[in-house]
Amino acid sequence: MTDIADLTAVQMLDAFAARQLSPVEAAEACLKRIRDHDHAVHAYSQINEEVTLAEARAAEARYQRGEANGLVDGVPVAVKDIFMAEGWPNLKGSKLIDRHTPAASDAPAVAALKRHGMVTVGRTTTPEFGWKGITDSPLEGPTGNPWAPEKTAGGSSGGSASAVVLGMGPLALGTDAGGSIRIPAGFSGLVGHKPTHGLCPMWPPSAFYPLAHVGPMTWTVRDTALLMNILAEPDPRDATLPANTHDFVKALDGGVSGLKIAYSPDLGFIDVDPEIARAVDAAVRRLEDLGAHVEETGPGFSDPVDAFDVLFYGGAANAMRDISAEDRKQMDPGLQEVAAWAEKLSLLDYMGAANVRAELIERTSLFHQQYDLLVTPTLPIPAFTKDREVPEDWPAERWPSWTPFTYPFNLTGQPAISVPCGFTDAGLPIGLQIVGARHQDGLVLRAAEAYQQAHDLTATRPDWIKENAS
Repeated sequence: MTDIADLTAVQMLDAFAARQLSPVEAAEACLKRIRDHDHAVHAYSQINEEVTLAEARAAEARYQRGEANGLVDGVPVAVKDIFMAEGWPNLKGSKLIDRHTPAASDAPAVAALKRHGMVTVGRTTTPEFGWKGITDSPLEGPTGNPWAPEKTAGGSSGGSASAVVLGMGPLALGTDAGGSIRIPAGFSGLVGHKPTHGLCPMWPPSAFYPLAHVGPMTWTVRDTALLMNILAEPDPRDATLPANTHDFVKALDGGVSGLKIAYSPDLGFIDVDPEIARAVDAAVRRLEDLGAHVEETGPGFSDPVDAFDVLFYGGAANAMRDISAEDRKQMDPGLQEVAAWAEKLSLLDYMGAANVRAELIERTSLFHQQYDLLVTPTLPIPAFTKDREVPEDWPAERWPSWTPFTYPFNLTGQPAISVPCGFTDAGLPIGLQIVGARHQDGLVLRAAEAYQQAHDLTATRPDWIKENAS
């Protein structure tokens, strides 16, 4: 029998509707997992069991009255500690933010989830201001990988990743400006979707605009689609957002038969660990077995890391523009370094990077006139030691050097999902990335669902959580 904490959101909702499970029981199961195991990975930065159980009791009462409200009524949700949520301090991994001053309003994602009846489990860890591809911060320290706690969970949404995998909440919120949803999804073995830029509203505006996205992190593609139906609801505070008319759950049906898929094992410029290359190649062959027409080719762009660095580290400097030199001494040294580098850039440097971004959008848009989807590895390496920005003996010092499959698609704003496709011999997860044309989120989710149903790893949770349960 599946433990309550290991149920997906869809399974919980079915059990709530059938009166086989109550939202209070679901919340208590997730809180127990946190008490039992969070000390090993540090997925959460803030927990308030009183608030969580009060929200669960309110949801339970609605079910008892036959008045269930919304798409996820009673489902526990983990919220990255970078989203504003009324009543919770928005710490962002920083010592500079007063933990005794709660936010006065909700970010659009949080507001939408509240409308749909979520139960807030707590706030998940992030690097300071979400600036890098691992999760550690001066405030919280490092977050461990759910499969091997001495390794990194990835970042910047690493806390959300570990929480989902360890049953500390079936749904989680992440943000992604360079891979921050897909990196931890790949390293930690769950589903993480970066939607089309602008599809899911953001407020306050991200310092990392136009690279930043809000998206779901879940155990299954179906839960991801369910959460997308909520996150894509419009919010008047985000002027870029069109009204969403898609039902992403319905879009999951149809499979991949007949789709034309481009497979690029290296995007033409990336060295990939052989174990990862073999697993991703096997995943692509499975898509062929499902009826997809696969061609080994790529969009043909060169590494856009220089332009990405200007835009992303410019965002980091933007986030720090009002922080004094004295206060900066308390901040992540790496964040200080990249912000100081970006502060020396000129407006023409920034506009030159924007020109590269525009050229990349044009190239990939034309590419998707020929191919429905592009598949790649999510990451070229497995997870490494958790208190490092880069692996041991790595030739570069900054995190984008090992995330070259993710940040190009922040520049283009395309939808991209990471779905688990296997494990290394050491037991570390491997991710398959599926990328679509802008506004083709439904097709990306449909392909990911077809793959996950054909190669289902969802029965496998880390063994150590059973050994260490109280």
